Amino acid sequence: MLRKIRLTLAVLFFALTTLLFLDFTGTVHAWFGWMAKIQFLPALLALNVGVVAALVLLTLLLGRVYCSVICPLGVFQDVVSWLHGRRAKNRFRHSPALSWLRWSLLILFVVALLTGVGSFVALLAPYSSWGRIAGSLLAPLYQWGNNLLALLAERMQSYAFYETEVWLKSLPTLLIALVSCVTLVVLAWRGGRTYCNTLCPVGTVLGFLSRYAWLRPVIDVKKCNGCGLCERNCKASCIDSKNHAIDYSRCVSCMDCLEKCRKGAISYAHPKAQPTEALAEPSADTGRRSFLTATALATATAALKAQEMKVDGGLAAIEDKVMPRRHTPIVPPGAGSLRNFNQHCTACQLCVSVCPNGVLRPGTDLMTLMQPVASYERGHCRPECTKCSDVCPAGAIRPISVEEKSSTQIGHAVWIKKNCVVLTDDVACGNCARHCPTGAIQMVEDKMSAKHRLLPVVDTERCIGCGACEHLCPARPFSAIYVEGHEVHRTI
Repeated sequence: MLRKIRLTLAVLFFALTTLLFLDFTGTVHAWFGWMAKIQFLPALLALNVGVVAALVLLTLLLGRVYCSVICPLGVFQDVVSWLHGRRAKNRFRHSPALSWLRWSLLILFVVALLTGVGSFVALLAPYSSWGRIAGSLLAPLYQWGNNLLALLAERMQSYAFYETEVWLKSLPTLLIALVSCVTLVVLAWRGGRTYCNTLCPVGTVLGFLSRYAWLRPVIDVKKCNGCGLCERNCKASCIDSKNHAIDYSRCVSCMDCLEKCRKGAISYAHPKAQPTEALAEPSADTGRRSFLTATALATATAALKAQEMKVDGGLAAIEDKVMPRRHTPIVPPGAGSLRNFNQHCTACQLCVSVCPNGVLRPGTDLMTLMQPVASYERGHCRPECTKCSDVCPAGAIRPISVEEKSSTQIGHAVWIKKNCVVLTDDVACGNCARHCPTGAIQMVEDKMSAKHRLLPVVDTERCIGCGACEHLCPARPFSAIYVEGHEVHRTI
């Protein structure tokens, strides 16, 4: 019964959390966006004390149920392991914990947080890893399926579905997501929960806490006949049936052993005394105990390289735009500053998935790999849109209202005289001024020329850096006006 309850909850959490990265309508986020905010590392970085305390208490009460129910990456490994288990039964064996590797990776993870090596943090963070897999590998399939349904519905004169554009946001992120997925599948196929119990820093922390869980699987030595069936079905490889011992730091409370035991020798209960035969890791030193405090200092930074877009002029193909070189990356309103964004972003790609204008995409800088950056080749940041701030679970983009966003300056426009079509092609334009939502760009007469041409002038005090001017500038390959980011946002 316990196993069925766990499986039901795990499937529910896994499906809905995955849909957060696939749904482009915002429907799922409106109802189940909280599922992203109860993930352990994002909640810790967002200083969401209530969620972190609840997860810690949950672990101290029931063991590592977070890993087997709430974490989508953990459930994904269970799915892969279950598929293999249908062909190869009773395939697991007890193996000693690689404590040196677990704690070494945890220390490196903390050091990466403190020193700003966001790429290493993003690679190991479990929720972020699944976000990249879902957003890069599953989302295109989901969108292509939606477009097929939209095509069929249109032929039946129905508009229940609408077509959405499928585009490659970042080739490096796609490749990393593919490698991560293959690696996880291989590890789960061969060893079940190898990643959770060896590589995952969240698993190491929760594993330390779960050693003191109130309820956990307990072996009744009097009933156990040493058949080893529980050990051969333990995907965490944490049961030593010969010594009647369980390594609770690796047990994810999946309840598989309870169902497999034919003698009823394993129960999920509070042990009357700490089992002397239980396999336990060496007692944690002060360095281990300081992890929960240290991990609150997350860091990451965003750098910029986005995919180019093709502009259809209706009559002929227009040359692709080339992304400008920005001295300071652009981060969304709600981030407050580049520093705050770097300290909290885990590169889960949720904001990238929900951005309706194609502004956010994963960065490719080595130190801040896969963290979202803004670029305006495909669209601009509309003042009325606050979706990225609504869904961010880690506090990198704080929730803001439409009014706050419209008055937040994330950057300012810079005019590049040598690229402007008014001068290069001797034509009248004014696109940037017409589409500026704040009226920060005015067309003034060029008094240095006898042709009475009108050139754009930027009022940097009114510009909010939305990128409408850059996106709609007809100059190719480089826009004649682009947005330079601000390290610290301010209100205009």
